[in-house]
Amino acid sequence: MLEKLAKARNLSKANNAIKRLISERGESNAVSMADDVVTNYRKLSKDQHVQFFNVLFEKLNPNAQTVLEAAQKFVAEANARNYIRLQKVSESPRQEFFRRLNRASQGTAAVVEMRRDLLQLLDKKPELAAVDFDMRHLLSSWFNPGFLKMHQVDWKSPAEVLEKLIQHEAVHAIDGWDDLRRRLQPDRRCFAFFHPQLPNEPLIFVEVALLPEIPSVITPLVDKKAETVDHVSHFKVAAFYSISNCEPGLRGVSMGNFLIKRVAKQLHAEFPSLKTFVTLSPIPGFIDWVAAGAHLGDAATGTLKPAMKAARDQALASLDLATHSWSERLNTGWHPDQANQKEKDALLSLVSLYLGLGSTGRQGNPVAKFHLGNGAKLHQINWAGDLSRKGLRQSAGLMVNYLYDLGSVEENHERFANGEIVYSKAVGRLMTP
Repeated sequence: MLEKLAKARNLSKANNAIKRLISERGESNAVSMADDVVTNYRKLSKDQHVQFFNVLFEKLNPNAQTVLEAAQKFVAEANARNYIRLQKVSESPRQEFFRRLNRASQGTAAVVEMRRDLLQLLDKKPELAAVDFDMRHLLSSWFNPGFLKMHQVDWKSPAEVLEKLIQHEAVHAIDGWDDLRRRLQPDRRCFAFFHPQLPNEPLIFVEVALLPEIPSVITPLVDKKAETVDHVSHFKVAAFYSISNCEPGLRGVSMGNFLIKRVAKQLHAEFPSLKTFVTLSPIPGFIDWVAAGAHLGDAATGTLKPAMKAARDQALASLDLATHSWSERLNTGWHPDQANQKEKDALLSLVSLYLGLGSTGRQGNPVAKFHLGNGAKLHQINWAGDLSRKGLRQSAGLMVNYLYDLGSVEENHERFANGEIVYSKAVGRLMTP
């Protein structure tokens, strides 16, 4: 009983803190009132978060009638005065609430923390998407890459920063301090974005290998016992082999594309011998797509040439996953080294279609959409590139190189935005073996 009373009291205090901060008085006393909101929010139990955000959703919406009247006046006379009035009344009061909340001590971190909690509720409470929209809108401004600082992370960086790299590496797990040390040697680079309000919190980081040629296999790049190459003359290729977001509360806030471009420019300035910038990327979801029938979506299907359609159908028939699932094949020892030529041709054909034609659709591969939308070119598909259990399960061990030609990224970005995927002749040849 006492616990229930305490929880109810905490929620009441949090709701009252919201009202005070958004009041007229809250404008002039925003720092202390914002601190009060944050303090009371952090006292809430996890199950009370939905009630907190419900208050923001229900009580801080624009006035529909006022918006309608302002819109009608603007339609009747589209002058500056009516435009400004429409903008003012149509903006959600939630945005002003979060702007004031940002004035709290460590307010930026608190807003990011709140959004992290909110995102966990959206599946069961879709109406709270309105609150998330306002938070994401503001965070996209506050974390605009123009405000972010890019720093190289090396072995001399603060321990708490290095620990976060180990914790948040999402593509190729870092196996302790020895592994991290190898990834920070002279032939490796790690760069991260930081926000001035979160100085020791890497928001997103990218790992780069400096190599003599374009890599096709991931193991040498993440082997903590691999020999270090420190001769600058051997650095011809910069391979981005991992990019990881550290903060779930910033999901949907675009930063990674700007980070890669800044890193490429900085590396080129540091090592003029670097002429080639590529990724070595996983292909998550490829096998799931094949098992579901390898549908490319209406747009791609409508333009699929007969030869490509025939190649897809033949590849699906060759794999026959309806009879033996991919999991069953892996459990019985399937491995790229033992695959017959028909299986190899089928998988290479399907993955080239999946990436080269299907990446613009809503169901397109997320890694491909990121790099192609960032202006990269689909350059090369690599057989047996990732022989880890995860790699075999999600993509039959296939990996891909996306090529960043610094002189073509803007054009490629525009073409992708218009539904066109730029891919090499080598990838094109795989589509119809």
